[in-house]
Amino acid sequence: MADIRVKIRTAEPADIDSLVFLLATLFAIEEDFVFDEQRQRRGLALMLENERGRVLIAEAEGQVVGMCTGQLLVSTAEGGLSLLVEDVVVDEQWRGCGIGRLLMAAISDWARTKKVSRLQLLADRNNIPALDFYRSLGWHTTELICLRIYLQR
Repeated sequence: MADIRVKIRTAEPADIDSLVFLLATLFAIEEDFVFDEQRQRRGLALMLENERGRVLIAEAEGQVVGMCTGQLLVSTAEGGLSLLVEDVVVDEQWRGCGIGRLLMAAISDWARTKKVSRLQLLADRNNIPALDFYRSLGWHTTELICLRIYLQR
């Protein structure tokens, strides 16, 4: 896959089928989530409508090969905005081509336009390749842990 041209752009409703496929790939390796096509479609549609969020896709050879999402949050610790980065996934056949780096750079660039001071993400503790990838980009772990409770299912 030498000399591939990758385009990073904001997702559109017509991209949802491709994004759902990528989420299925991601959720297959994450312990905390179970893929549910209808839920993921609904979530993607909400993200695309949300002005405080961004869904980015990577296109190569006419197909969607990666994605990344971000949602703006107000951080009292920062006294301003932070960005929660989620759904970072690249199609298996395209991993190792720099697409993940392009997506992370693009979501960071978008965050800068929104005057975000900190980006944060959650990663599966057993997904060593993902953790190594984030560390290679300068991300580091914190002393915080993630807790959750469901109000509806």
